[in-house]
Amino acid sequence: MAIHPAGIVTPEAVVLDFELAGLASRGVAKLLDVLIQGVALLAVGIAVGFAVPGTAGVVLLVVGFAATVLGYPVLVESVMRGSSPGKAALGLRVVTVEGAPIAPRHAFIRSTVGIIDFLLPPGGLLAVVTSLLSRRGQRLGDLVAGTMVLRERSAAAPPVAVWFSPPHGLEAYARNLDVSSVTAEQFGVIRSFLLRVGELTPEARVAMAFRLADPVKDAMHHRPPPGVHPEQFLVAIAAAYQRRHAGSPPPSAAGTPPPPPPPPPPPVTVGTARPPRTRPLAAEPEREER
Repeated sequence: MAIHPAGIVTPEAVVLDFELAGLASRGVAKLLDVLIQGVALLAVGIAVGFAVPGTAGVVLLVVGFAATVLGYPVLVESVMRGSSPGKAALGLRVVTVEGAPIAPRHAFIRSTVGIIDFLLPPGGLLAVVTSLLSRRGQRLGDLVAGTMVLRERSAAAPPVAVWFSPPHGLEAYARNLDVSSVTAEQFGVIRSFLLRVGELTPEARVAMAFRLADPVKDAMHHRPPPGVHPEQFLVAIAAAYQRRHAGSPPPSAAGTPPPPPPPPPPPVTVGTARPPRTRPLAAEPEREER
């Protein structure tokens, strides 16, 4: 499975749901966030100047500056799930390179490395250059954190929430699955695959199901029961993961997607010949002794 500048590409060259944000929109979003930070710094400076004069006031100003410059991106991107007031105004969101929501550690890395991207002279030039050279439009902070910025608003229909149900006959199996070791990144890739299986040929569909299921089984230290196809296993994992993290379908969910068609049989290896059928040999007649 390869990575495309706009997302993950399947063996059938199908891009999974990514649209990268442009440099101009990211610049405007950054400018709006900087204006908000400037207003916050001004408010902190005025408050500290009146309330805490002298050396203690200077120390508080330094701490407030660091907290505003470094803490603002971490806080808002963690709370707003990869967005910020500036990004929300432009319809942008930060996700991992797999398309999953970012964690606070991703926001912290982006904010820390952002000092190099935006504050080193000439300000912002390094971020522009690295974004132009990166095939995913990533600045240095994105490259280190493993993230990218996507555009959520486009002419295409907006994505809707989808709730997965266990495959028929595997409801009890899905309920007993321990998916605590399944990461958000893995679930994001599994979800994208299950929503796009209809666009794959049978051979590519089987190959991707095996390729996605194997690392999940290894992380869980689990082996599915005999007869459970890898694609059915992935559907059960998606259902169990959603039940563990959400409990019940959210009000905005579009409902359970239609069940996928029966998984195609594993491909037959080319060049493998069946052994020819042979008839049982008749018993040789016993020779008479002379």
